[in-house]
Amino acid sequence: MNLNKAFLIGRLTNDPQLRSLPSGQSICSFGIATNRYFVDKTGQKQEKTEFHNIVLFGKLAEIASKYLKKGGLVFVEGRIQSRSWQDSSGNQKTRVEIIGERIQLGPRSAPKPEEEKETPEELTSEEEIPVVEEDEIDVSQIPF
Repeated sequence: MNLNKAFLIGRLTNDPQLRSLPSGQSICSFGIATNRYFVDKTGQKQEKTEFHNIVLFGKLAEIASKYLKKGGLVFVEGRIQSRSWQDSSGNQKTRVEIIGERIQLGPRSAPKPEEEKETPEELTSEEEIPVVEEDEIDVSQIPF
């Protein structure tokens, strides 16, 4: 049995780009960044960011291009695919992509009524996602 499945939760690095294939099918592509936190050999907390190329097709592509924006949080479920081609200079290029099969949009804040003006601090604040570090989990406490 084989399995090719990817689950990613991250923030968009750019606005989605919607195009159409010659067949008329919609295709949307964008990048997301995921962060990993860990403690290095010296005991310092470190953060490592990975960047992923996401491709969506059909109705999913249209929904993503309409509702997703740069900086927004998204959950993508899909499969990993690599493709190769030759550029105009004759160099061989390879790109690894996640072909999205499902997405879930991140939280959006509801617009405030006109009488409640936002301060600049409120405009820049984002909902923080809690970070659970690997050393915080005691495997012996898991009941199975």
